[in-house]
Amino acid sequence: MKKHATLLLSVILLAVTVLAGCSSSTGDSKGNSGTTAPKSSSEPAAQEKVTIRYFNWDNDVQAQTTAEYIKQFEAENPNIRVESVSLVPGNSLETMKKLDFLVASEEQVDLIAFPNASELFARAQNGVLAPLNDFYAADGLKPDEEYMVNPKMNDNYYGIQTNATTNFIVLNKDALDEAGLEVPKAGWTWDDFRDYAKKLTKDNNGTKQYGAYFHSWPLYMNPAAQVNMRHPFLTEEGETNFSDPTFKYFFELRRAMEAEDKSAKPYSDVIGAKLAYRTEFFDGKAAMMLTGSWMISEIGDTEKYPHTFKTAIAPVPLPSEGADPSVFIGGNFVSIGANSKHKEESYKFARFISTNLSEARIELPGWIKGDAKPIVERLIGENKELYDLDSLMYTLFTDEIKPLPASNVVVSYDKELDQILTDGFSKFILSNQSADEAQKWMVDEANKVIQKNSK
Repeated sequence: MKKHATLLLSVILLAVTVLAGCSSSTGDSKGNSGTTAPKSSSEPAAQEKVTIRYFNWDNDVQAQTTAEYIKQFEAENPNIRVESVSLVPGNSLETMKKLDFLVASEEQVDLIAFPNASELFARAQNGVLAPLNDFYAADGLKPDEEYMVNPKMNDNYYGIQTNATTNFIVLNKDALDEAGLEVPKAGWTWDDFRDYAKKLTKDNNGTKQYGAYFHSWPLYMNPAAQVNMRHPFLTEEGETNFSDPTFKYFFELRRAMEAEDKSAKPYSDVIGAKLAYRTEFFDGKAAMMLTGSWMISEIGDTEKYPHTFKTAIAPVPLPSEGADPSVFIGGNFVSIGANSKHKEESYKFARFISTNLSEARIELPGWIKGDAKPIVERLIGENKELYDLDSLMYTLFTDEIKPLPASNVVVSYDKELDQILTDGFSKFILSNQSADEAQKWMVDEANKVIQKNSK
C-alpha cells in the first residue's frame, strides 16, 4: 500500500543510529576498529567495540524482533554493539520529528531507517544521508538485483529496503465457488471487478452481502493512481496528476457500483457509520476488498476476526486491458547518516537486517534474492484451511507483476493534495456533480497548492 494507506500493509519500522562508542585511530577496509600500538610497547592493544545506536519506533512486538536481530548480528560481529532506542513507540511520524531534532542539534547519526521513500528523499535532499554506491561496489552488488525498490537521487542510492508491503484483492472463496467464479489472475481489470461484484451480491440470511467494499481512504478513490503510479498525486515532473483519465473513470465506476448495480456499500454509509473494513470482509458483509499484505496474518486470526470461509488473493485490477501491470511497493528503508564516523559498521548492520530471513522476521522482506515463502507460511500460522494458498503465493510471487521505481518527487504538501482528492471525491459521490466538474475542481485546487509552494 502506499504511504497513505499505508494503508498501506497495514505495521511499520524505523531506525536511527547515533554514535555512542569510539574506535581506534586505524581501521581496516571493513571499518573495524583495528589495533593501535601503545607508545611504550610494540604489543598491539585489544580491539575496542564500536557502538551504534539504533533509533526506532518499536512497539512491544517489534522490539522483540529488533532484539533478536541484534543478538544474531552481535554474535557474528563481536566488535560491533548495537543499542536499540525507541523514540516514540508505535508512531513513525513523531519519530521522524525527533530525528530532525537530533540532526538539527548536530548529534552524530550513524544509521537511519525511514517508514517510506518520501521521508527518506526529504532528508537526502538536505544532505543528511550518505550515498550507498561505494558500499555496494565494494561488495560487488547491483542494488536493483538485490531489492524491490531502491531509492535513488542524482545517480546515488540512499536507502536499503528492509521490508515490503504490497496491495492485493481479498476474495471470499466460498462466495466465489457458489457463484461459479474463478480466482482472478494478473491482467484482470476494474471492469472485470465490477462484473464480479454484481455476481457476488446477494441476500445472506436477511443480511445483504455486497460484492465489494470500498473504504474511506484515498486509496479507494482511485486505486490506479495509488497503486499503478509512482506518486499518488503528482507526476515525476511535479505537476498534478488529477487530470489523469483514471480519476474520471474510477469515480464513475464507484457511482455505478453504488447507485446502479447496488453491489458496493454506499460511501455515505461508510463514512457515516465509521465502518471498519476488516469487519465488513470477515463478517461476510462484502465478498471482495482491496487491501494489502499486512492482512495476511489476520486472515487466520479467528480469535480477533471470527469466520469460517476461505480467503483467496488476487492482484490489483488494471485500469484497462493491456495497461502496465507494475505496482507500487511500499516498505521501510534504512540509510546511513552523512556525518557518521562508522559508516561501514552501519552499512553492515543495514544489510544484515534487510537480508535476515530468520524466524525473528514478522514482515515480508524487500530483499529479492532470499526465499520469502517460509515467512509467508509463518504469517499464515496454524489455520491454513482459511487460505487459498495457491492464489496467495501466485499473487505475492508472480513474475507477471513488477515493482515501480520509487518516486523522486518530494514535497511538503502531500496532505493538502490528499485532502483535495478526498474533498473532490466527496463532491462527486455525495451529490449530483459530474466527474468532469469534480476533476476540474481538483486540478484547479492542486495547481493553487503547487504554485503557492513553488514561490
